[in-house]
Amino acid sequence: MPAGVTLAGPGAMNRAGNFSRMSASDQTTSGAASTSWLSNQPYLLLSCTALFWAGNAIVGRQAAGHIPPVTLSFLRWGMAFLIILPMAWKHLKCDWKAIRAGLPTMIFLSVTGIAAFNTMQYWALEHTQALNTLLLQSAAPLFVAIWSLILLRVHLTAAQALGVALSMTGVLVILLHGDLAALADIEFNKGDIIFTVALAIFGAYSVMSLKRPKIHDLSFGAFTFGCGAACLIPLLTFELFSRPVMALDMANLLSLLYVAVFPSTLAYLCFNRGVQLIGANRAAPFFHLVPAFGSVMAIVFLGEQPQLFHVVGFALVLTGVFVASRSQSARSG
Repeated sequence: MPAGVTLAGPGAMNRAGNFSRMSASDQTTSGAASTSWLSNQPYLLLSCTALFWAGNAIVGRQAAGHIPPVTLSFLRWGMAFLIILPMAWKHLKCDWKAIRAGLPTMIFLSVTGIAAFNTMQYWALEHTQALNTLLLQSAAPLFVAIWSLILLRVHLTAAQALGVALSMTGVLVILLHGDLAALADIEFNKGDIIFTVALAIFGAYSVMSLKRPKIHDLSFGAFTFGCGAACLIPLLTFELFSRPVMALDMANLLSLLYVAVFPSTLAYLCFNRGVQLIGANRAAPFFHLVPAFGSVMAIVFLGEQPQLFHVVGFALVLTGVFVASRSQSARSG
């Protein structure tokens, strides 16, 4: 989910790590990644990220009770690592010196963005309703703004704050079917608390991703996927002895295939590239597209009929994303 900070101007971008410079592997491939049209479309990349993550929430909820959370997270990232490794191998070799130099940051990003967040998300979905998690999702930019202030001394601009407010309003309209009185019926439970902590952890990942070494996106993805999966091995061992083992049926295998390919391999590459291009605060409102897309999926796959509140809510979400992402970069404090 899916967040982050806008850095103002070339000077601020240099303070965040000057991502405009090419990595060693970029140079050996004549800048193919940087010149690709798709890799330079941050709004499309972040929209795809939100779409894939929306599907992950649906699959994760369906898998609850069938695939234990650590097992699901470990297999998701282990499979994603194997998928991306052949594409990333030559970049990893070229970037290994930079990875070793920035190893503490890379391990931090692996633990927070890969191991901790996703495992806690699947754990939360065993204890709470989908409506609750989608509602909590809209709080992600708040955690990003807090971490941005603490770690990078970066503040939201007035336009960005307005965009976040508009997007959150649109999310509420969709989730509550246009009935704000439904807020009184929502009870926060263990799963809601777990997911809130997960969002706070991912907010830190989003901000700290700006401090990652200057390496190819495939190198970054392969290392964090593999390292994140490896960090889950102790918890996986405990889970295998304390909970029933996952059944190898078609539904579970299809769930694993989806989460390994779309919300993992593709979504994380899109998300990290999007944050790299426009900064985390401008990327943060795209979190609100996750519940919006989730509502559309419910209409398409669950047979729900479109209502006026879907149109109004989705329009507010898109307006908020546009206002925040097009605003002037925030000034560092």
